[in-house]
Amino acid sequence: MKRLKGDTFSDRQEAAATAKQALLERFKARPSADDPAVIAQREARKAAAEAREVRAAERKAAKLEAQKREAEELAAREAAEREAEAARIEQEAAEKLRMASEQKAARDARYAARKQRKK
Repeated sequence: MKRLKGDTFSDRQEAAATAKQALLERFKARPSADDPAVIAQREARKAAAEAREVRAAERKAAKLEAQKREAEELAAREAAEREAEAARIEQEAAEKLRMASEQKAARDARYAARKQRKK
C-alpha cells in the first residue's frame, strides 16, 4: 500500500496550527462593539424587539377584550335562560292552580248534584 500524505505526526501538527491560525484571523476580522455597523444592527434588533412587545401587548389586550365580551354574552344568555325558566315555572304553577280549581269546581258540582238527588 502506498503511504498517504498527511499521515505523519508533523503533518497533523501543522494542520492543527493552520486551523488555529485561521480561527484567530476570523476572530480578529470581526467588527468591534463600537463599530457603527454593529451599533446600527443592535439598534435594529432593539427596535424589532420593542415592536414585537407592542404587537404582543395589542394581541393580549384584544384577547382580554374578546374574553370580556364572551363573558358578558354568557352572563346575558344565562340571565335570559333563568328568566325563561322562572316564567316557565310560574306558568306551570298557574296551570296547576287552574287545574286544581277546575277539579274542585267539578267535585263541588258532583257533590251538589248528589245532594240534589238525595232530596
